[in-house]
Amino acid sequence: MTDISTAPVPAMPTLRAAQVYAMAAFCLAVGLGIGYLMRGSQLAALSTKSVAHATAPTTAASGKPSGHRPSLDEMRQMADKQAAPLLEKLKSNPNDSSLLVQVGAIYHTTHRFKEAADYYTRALDTDPRNVAVRTKLASSLYRNGDIEGAIKQLNRALAFDPKDANALFDLGMIKLQGKSDPKGALAAWQRLLKTNPQLSPERKATVMKLIATVMTMMGDQHGIETARRNNEHE
Repeated sequence: MTDISTAPVPAMPTLRAAQVYAMAAFCLAVGLGIGYLMRGSQLAALSTKSVAHATAPTTAASGKPSGHRPSLDEMRQMADKQAAPLLEKLKSNPNDSSLLVQVGAIYHTTHRFKEAADYYTRALDTDPRNVAVRTKLASSLYRNGDIEGAIKQLNRALAFDPKDANALFDLGMIKLQGKSDPKGALAAWQRLLKTNPQLSPERKATVMKLIATVMTMMGDQHGIETARRNNEHE
């Protein structure tokens, strides 16, 4: 059986605009995005749950129509309210990396990516080898438009842990979406599969589907067949 990591990746031009849009549509269709493999982390789950609770639709008994969807400004105000007790604790312990990461997660979830990046950076000042936090920082930087900064942080994360699945997944997404570099994306995802045999079947299938889709867009029929055969035999 040929290893997917050794499947040939042709030297092709970067994706055309139409192909990039098609790839973005595909990512949305299967629910992908930066940080996809991190969704199972306890911190992310807690942060998302708490923000979702804070922004839940109000009922008729509250005086507002049921089904009211908060605006981005309302979500941001709620994030400030949620972060307030954590920020108060930081006054007496400004280098508490756990608190800093929690605040960063709140702001990232509510699309305040610059603030999120600031708090993740502060957390890394006290714990620079924390690969998970560095990957979260890269995600916030990317969402805030700093593509090169995000890639730099992911490469630093991978210098500490070359096998980190989250960093490799996000690196591939940013190479593809931010740099229109399908070859770079494929290299990251193939490395992810090769170095993480313990990856869950669901997440492995997702990465395989991404690889196959990019290869299709690049017109590499041999590559996609190799990917398909490896997926069937794993």
